[in-house]
Amino acid sequence: MNATQTDLLPPRLERGDTIGLVAPAGPLHDREKFAAGIRLIREMGFQVKFDRDIFRSDGFLAGDDSRRAEEFNSLWADPEVKGLLAARGGYGSLRMVDGIDMGLIRQNPKIVAGFSDITVLLTAIRKATGLVTFHTPTVSTLADSDKTTVESLFATLTSQRPPAPIRPAGLEILAPGNARGTLLGGNLTNLVHLLGTPHELAWQGAILFLEDIGEASYRIDRMLTQLKAAGRFAGLAGLLLGNFTECGDHELIWQRTLDLVAANGIPVWANLPVGHARDNRTLPLGITTEMDAGAGVLRFHSPCTVPPE
Repeated sequence: MNATQTDLLPPRLERGDTIGLVAPAGPLHDREKFAAGIRLIREMGFQVKFDRDIFRSDGFLAGDDSRRAEEFNSLWADPEVKGLLAARGGYGSLRMVDGIDMGLIRQNPKIVAGFSDITVLLTAIRKATGLVTFHTPTVSTLADSDKTTVESLFATLTSQRPPAPIRPAGLEILAPGNARGTLLGGNLTNLVHLLGTPHELAWQGAILFLEDIGEASYRIDRMLTQLKAAGRFAGLAGLLLGNFTECGDHELIWQRTLDLVAANGIPVWANLPVGHARDNRTLPLGITTEMDAGAGVLRFHSPCTVPPE
């Protein structure tokens, strides 16, 4: 997304709308969790639609790259479908992202949501179209999410007002100060994999959030160091660290982050309830956000959807 491109807001969801479910990355081996997530979506008043090929398995992928891209494009083009939610993460979005019809997305904006490997799609779609995208649980993680996470998801996607502020109970303010900027970010591993690709977003003036799972402390250190060496921390307004599940000693991660951005003089928060845990709040990517250290609150200053036509 360049400096002259304006934000594109998707129409908000309404009760009774149909949500398209896509598997752009890993296969759906755990069908029970997928079914439990669908039940929860229906309980919240929505319908779902997905291709039976969503259960295709091709090694560590949910079918070949062309199948996954076609599934995405087909559901986006379907007038019955008002938004797309990823069935799960895993790996594979980077392999099929070039097959997504970005022109279709620009002409017909919709909600697109997910996290983990889906960070690739959320970032690439925003870069190509200016669309505000949503870092949310996937269908397969919904049933294991806590009540606050579920409420955050559906409240954000159905409201025309700015999202409710997030006041993390276990917030650690590692570096003081307030900040205001465009909220961007997602899974650390996938953001590093986007470096140097056409899908990478510029982070100047942004409030960046990062999360990850299952990476040893030295790998987290290596990826953060690469971001620093590549100049990607320069110009940030603020930095948010979410859940780093099964990533070793969090204090080592926090301290290494502080060492890398110390010269930037930016606020740094840890323990934001976002990522691979039961508490995974919905974050709209691309809207103006404020880190209010005095109140310990993350505030959103603009709506992230528009009324449906």
